[in-house]
Amino acid sequence: MAAAAGEAEEALCSFVRPLEKRDGTVLRLQQYGSGGVGCVVWDAAIVLAKYLETQHFSGATAGTHALRQRSVLELGAGTGAVGLMAATLGADVIVTDLEELQDLLKLNIKMNEHLITGSVQAKVLKWGEERKDYFSPPDYILMADCIYYEESLEPLLKTLKDLSGPKTCIICCYEQRTMGKNPEIEKKYFELLQLDFDLEKIPLEKHDEEYRSEDIHILYIRKKK
Repeated sequence: MAAAAGEAEEALCSFVRPLEKRDGTVLRLQQYGSGGVGCVVWDAAIVLAKYLETQHFSGATAGTHALRQRSVLELGAGTGAVGLMAATLGADVIVTDLEELQDLLKLNIKMNEHLITGSVQAKVLKWGEERKDYFSPPDYILMADCIYYEESLEPLLKTLKDLSGPKTCIICCYEQRTMGKNPEIEKKYFELLQLDFDLEKIPLEKHDEEYRSEDIHILYIRKKK
């Protein structure tokens, strides 16, 4: 019985994705072995999380960081990897996803609370719903690999318009996929996005030196003036 329990525990631990920070500490991200797309740590989330630590983004001098005491909202947070990284860098973070992912988000917050120097909380947010009263415009909105379902594009764009303010910087990281309808979905998303937002692509050489890929892109998105 003890052996079986040990095996079960080992299997559970095998779904923990470690993410080492530049200071040598390690974020531990619980994943689920089955479930929807939000249950695993996707490569774009790792690339974005590590980008937040770069000198290019942080402008860190004398121990300060661009995210310190800044308000951050993560959309489609899944495991919460990106939002948790921001919280360890001093940001006040709200990680959001659907109701069924709240337990996973809260578990990962609990597992990493000793590394958090800002604050972090999990909330339910369904794209496209009227939630203007729910959040004030944050300094940053973070989103990793949120472009995959055609039916979610317009609700996502509505949420971005509703929740971002004139000074909000949206940082979007996504993996460019060439299979099936993915190129068509991406094209439509960026066409719709550019009706209301300006886009700036971050060159690959400004991504993290190790955690980067030709297929994974980072964009700054801001409301048009």
